[in-house]
This record gives sequence, C-alpha cells and structure tokens, in this order.
Amino acid sequence: MVEGRIREILGRRKLDNKIKHLKNHYIICGYGRIGRVLTGNLADNPVDILVIEQNPELISVMESDGVLYLHANATDEEVLQQARIKQAQGLVAALATDTDNVFLTLTARQLNPDLYIMARVSQDTAKSKLWTAGADKVESPYDIGATSMAMRLMRPTVTDFLDLMVTRKHKDIQMEEIPIDADSDICNQSLKASAIRQKFNIIIIAIRKPDDTMIFNPSPEEKMTARDTIIVVGEDNNLSRFSQAVMKS
Repeated sequence: MVEGRIREILGRRKLDNKIKHLKNHYIICGYGRIGRVLTGNLADNPVDILVIEQNPELISVMESDGVLYLHANATDEEVLQQARIKQAQGLVAALATDTDNVFLTLTARQLNPDLYIMARVSQDTAKSKLWTAGADKVESPYDIGATSMAMRLMRPTVTDFLDLMVTRKHKDIQMEEIPIDADSDICNQSLKASAIRQKFNIIIIAIRKPDDTMIFNPSPEEKMTARDTIIVVGEDNNLSRFSQAVMKS
C-alpha cells in the first residue's frame, strides 16, 4: 500500500512538472463523453493537451488514456492559472451544464483576452450568453450530429471524403490550413506568381481573409495578403514542406 502511494505521488509530480512547461497548448475543460472524444481526436495532432476534470470517478479513465490532467474545478480562476491559461493557444468549455460553460468562458476570457475559446452548448437559449461571455465558437453536439447524419444520407461520398481529410485516417492525403505571415515571401503575391501548386504539388481549396470572407477555388490572379489563411489539400510531406517554407520565410 505504501509503495502504491509513493508511486502515485511521484507520478503526480511528474505530471505537474510537465504542466509547468506547457506553452501554446489546448485546455479541455470536462472529460465527459464530448471532452474525451475531442481529446482523443486532438491527440492525433502535434499539439499539447491539458484536461481539467472535477469528477474523481474519471481520474482512472484519464490515467488509462494517458492524458495530462488536473483534478480540479475548471471554473476556478486559480486552477486556470495553474493550467497556464495565459500561455495557452485555445480552451474548450465542455462542462456538464451551460451555466458552468458560460462562467468558465467569462473567467477564461478575462484571464487571457487573446485565447481562442470554443464552448459546448446544450440549449439554444444559452448561445447568446456564451457569445457575450467571450466565446469565439459555440457548438451544439446535437446540431452537429443531426447535420452530419443528414449529410451522410444525402451525400455519402462527400462525407466519406471529408472524413478521410478531417480525421486523418488517410495518411497520404491531408487537408490543412496555413496562415500567411506578413514577413512571408509569398505575402502580397498572386497564386500564379508564388507557384505554390508547381513547387509543392498541393491543391488550394480556399483562402480565408482576415474579415472571415471565404474565397473558394481562388483564381491564379488572387493575391495572398497578411493574415490570410490558405486551405490546402495534398500529401502529408508536401504540406509539411509548404508549411515550413512559409514559416521559414
């Protein structure tokens, strides 16, 4: 029993040490059905993830899944600071109730004004409250599920293709979004002048402008500007080369 307790303490210290060095990570608040699936999907990407869950019954589940976690109340300001919210890239509010998610979103936004916050909502009446609290994205699992089911009925081939792209099941072909920095060599160049297609053998699906305007199937004369985001499809190694070239520039 003593040996098991010592192992537990040492394991917790190891987790706490990892948490102290987190940067540009994602904080998942709530490890219920939605939080667990979301964490599993994010784990396929090269990002650091920290889960905050208050239910003691889920501790063994998180340890079994091998996730970095804090057993605490995610709406507590001190807990969010311990989770290094000021250094985080994004936060998902997936707690059990809309009230908790609203309070969590409000607290997180006050602690980090630049944080990207996605919030889960159950009732439509709570959506406006989450927007007002500072959420960047408000998602209803029920709405998404119903829309997905309708798409699978009406356009099964399209949804199968999107599943391959989004869930990264197909290792050769991926869909990615690449932000354009003001210092990049391709900034303020047209697609034709940049020769992205020829150099990297990737397909440019769309360009999202800073005002969220989406240009689908852009023409060769379309110019890329600072803070644009290019949505591309291609082989994984080609996407990596393109991303590195843009970042290097």
